[in-house]
Amino acid sequence: MNYEFFIAKRIIGSKSYKSSVSAPIIKIGIAAIAIGMIVMLIAIATGLGLQKKVREKVVAFNGHITISNYDSNVSNESIIPILRDQGFYPEFKAVEGIQHIQGVATKFGVIRTESDFEGLAFKGVGSDYNWTYVEEFLVTGSLPSYEGKLSNEVLISNYLANRLQFEVGDSFEMLFGKETIEQLPFQRRFKVVGIFNSGFNDIDKNFLIGDLSHIIRMNKWEDNQIGNFEVFLEDFSQLRQKEQEIRQHTPSLLNTQNIEEKYRTTFEWIKIFDNNTYGIIAIMIIVAGINMITALLVLILERTHMIGVLKALGSSNWSIRKVFLYNASYLVGLGLLWGNLIGITLLFIQQFFGLLKFPDPEQYYVSVIPVHIGLDYIILLNIGTFIACLLMLMIPSIIITKISPVKAIRFE
Repeated sequence: MNYEFFIAKRIIGSKSYKSSVSAPIIKIGIAAIAIGMIVMLIAIATGLGLQKKVREKVVAFNGHITISNYDSNVSNESIIPILRDQGFYPEFKAVEGIQHIQGVATKFGVIRTESDFEGLAFKGVGSDYNWTYVEEFLVTGSLPSYEGKLSNEVLISNYLANRLQFEVGDSFEMLFGKETIEQLPFQRRFKVVGIFNSGFNDIDKNFLIGDLSHIIRMNKWEDNQIGNFEVFLEDFSQLRQKEQEIRQHTPSLLNTQNIEEKYRTTFEWIKIFDNNTYGIIAIMIIVAGINMITALLVLILERTHMIGVLKALGSSNWSIRKVFLYNASYLVGLGLLWGNLIGITLLFIQQFFGLLKFPDPEQYYVSVIPVHIGLDYIILLNIGTFIACLLMLMIPSIIITKISPVKAIRFE
């Protein structure tokens, strides 16, 4: 152990240090770092949690990437079918990182009741549909089954159920248009077997889930034709890379579109949270650093006599500066320790009990404030904060080089 570290340890453990004038200021500096760490952890965890939750909701009902025909249809209704028999279906073996692929189709219609009506999209799914993504949003009832014969069971949103006063077990009529206005519309009767609530208005208001066979019959398609494929990835961060790979391994007549392009406004909105988080981190580090600079300056002033003695004994400016930097490092580490203990505890409480909720769930697409606890960002945040504070503390330590040994020994 070198003598600079030994002296710093003696300073920290001394009674005069603990009862000195600088003690309250040092405690304030430690508290500032702890509070800053708590705020930064909460900002990152809630920002990432909200982004992750919104992404999960959008992806659950749309997939990460859509494969469809090139056409001028901007309403997302399936007009031109594509063959289900493709080289990449039912397993996309040419591209790694594909979790699931399923065939779906969409047709617009109008729900008609005795007192009201509602226009929306009927999303047809088949036996290959993975209900795992939707299951967590199920509020009541059960998931429909589309194995075998034509099924009239549908899954509707909680928004539509409240608006149209539907409950599980209720039946309703839905009208679908034909090729020309003069023709009478298709009329189908469906039964509500389950109600979901994604909290995402663009989803809840605009479609219900039913049997793909209805769309195939109304559009007079072949049994092996669908509207488009939905592709689910294992890692969202590889979205654009996987889209390019998928495009290279699909026929040139088929188009690919990722979920960020489809819901551009929503994903641009959640990216704003990154900027807010970066701003909070910068402010907290600066505030904590300024407090530690103040504490170090007071500590240097208090130990001026000791600095003079060390210089008189032949110690270099850098070796004395290291004494105070060791001391400051210990204080920063102490603040980080308490900040992590309190901050991570609060995050786990919110994750398991969901005590904090959004005042306006429709604006944020979720009711309970979500948190994402990750060891990676916690470690990086601690390392980054420690290094930033230490670099900032290099500035006040320069004062030590300006102190004259003779004047310092006489200093009281």
